[in-house]
Amino acid sequence: MSIKRPDRQDMADIAEYYGMSISDSELAEYQQLLTDTLASLDMIDELEAPVLVSGYKRDKGSAADPEDNPHNAWYWKTTIEGATEGPLKRKSIAIKDNICIAGVPMMNGSRAVEGYIPDNDATVVTRILDAGGTILGKATCEDLCLSGSSFTSMPHPVTNPHDPGRAAGGSSSGSAVLVSIGAVDMALGGDQGGSIRMPASWTGIYGLKPTHGLVPYTGAFPIELTLDHCGPMAGTVEDVALLLSVIAGEDGHDPRQVNVVKQDYMAALDQGIAGLRLGVLKEGFARPESEAVVDAKVREAVTKLEALGASAKEISIPMHLDGPHIWNGFGFEGATLMMKAGSQGTSWNGHYLSSLAEFYGRQWRERVDELSKTTKLVMLAGEYILRQQPGVYYARAQNLGNVLRAKYDEALADVDLIVMPTTAMRAQPLGSTDAAPLEYIGRAFEMLGNTCPTDVTHHPAMNVPCGMVDGLPVGMMLVGRRFDEATVLKAAAAFEKIGDWKDM
Repeated sequence: MSIKRPDRQDMADIAEYYGMSISDSELAEYQQLLTDTLASLDMIDELEAPVLVSGYKRDKGSAADPEDNPHNAWYWKTTIEGATEGPLKRKSIAIKDNICIAGVPMMNGSRAVEGYIPDNDATVVTRILDAGGTILGKATCEDLCLSGSSFTSMPHPVTNPHDPGRAAGGSSSGSAVLVSIGAVDMALGGDQGGSIRMPASWTGIYGLKPTHGLVPYTGAFPIELTLDHCGPMAGTVEDVALLLSVIAGEDGHDPRQVNVVKQDYMAALDQGIAGLRLGVLKEGFARPESEAVVDAKVREAVTKLEALGASAKEISIPMHLDGPHIWNGFGFEGATLMMKAGSQGTSWNGHYLSSLAEFYGRQWRERVDELSKTTKLVMLAGEYILRQQPGVYYARAQNLGNVLRAKYDEALADVDLIVMPTTAMRAQPLGSTDAAPLEYIGRAFEMLGNTCPTDVTHHPAMNVPCGMVDGLPVGMMLVGRRFDEATVLKAAAAFEKIGDWKDM
């Protein structure tokens, strides 16, 4: 496609937007210069850009049949068989619908992406197929992944299998539900503020946000490059470790991957936890939004780990309470690039999804009124902040994020794992898309106080189901040193062996 050539009014509008004072004669010359420049861009259209597609037979599949989709957890059904042998042979996997599978529709929970068919396979998809896994389809996710609940997703909200009147958590809502009900063995999720761990907590499964960069994000729809994480979700710790073993490691396309350290995650599962030092984070409990029963269940879980030979003591990281504020500084300004720069931003070297940039960059403008209220808030707030103090608060948040990371590192020099509730409350009532913005946004973000700080600090963090209260799961979060997922998984496996968490 060729870009429309500018007329004089186009140039005048842009100049006014930037507050430039340019004479008519100068404006005419700039118009000619831009016209000449666009001829160069025409040449880019003539060149063949690379795509990443793994060579496994697949068909487009079809939209999920409502009768076979009681919780709306499937967005799209297909079957793609991987290699004839490998560590994931006989394992079924759901892929969060912000992750590309070439030839299979992707909606990312949003009307702004509806109708898009990727021409790339995400690296994690290729690795799953190379390992013999069978992909059964795309799992529903929240609208552009900008919600921790499960009611903003299009075309339908995702309901909690333990109580359909409650949210499943988000944004990896469908992934969590499909694992929870046994529709798949494993699923891929994404996490920028807790979007793997929050739905894992509310549906009662295991979900691991790896260290930032351990798993390549190539071929996934980003929100903000320094917050983007992709990770495994499963019904057992062993399956989490197995899937992580397959998808972890550098791919040469993702700038998030720097000095990546991969461990033997499967070997960690049987090591036991005698001598393991646990730090029970004071600031993760008794928050304003906390339920006392959640705090109590997590403390009981710590006692059970102590009975297995671990030691535990209370620790304090006061800055943990500032984590959501720092996260906001990243998210509002950073996510505006997702809207303005074709979904992927600029200024990084790696593999861009050019067809997504073209499709989404056009369609969100055409369907802007159909975007979720969470997306509208990010757009309005991000643009306002950029106009008032462009880049200032993003820069401060990044610098403060480094300080918060150092505080976690300091604590983890004295203990092996940090423990707290994953979400301060159990699954909350399902929100309504018709709710006014204040109620809508409150429901979408009420649960992320404990999870979003580790997206900023980049430490691995895992939800471990640790009990049931009035039919709703409670989750314990284990936070480890960067690139030490093995210790997190070791502790999770030890707790899993104690007994069925549903009876705790």
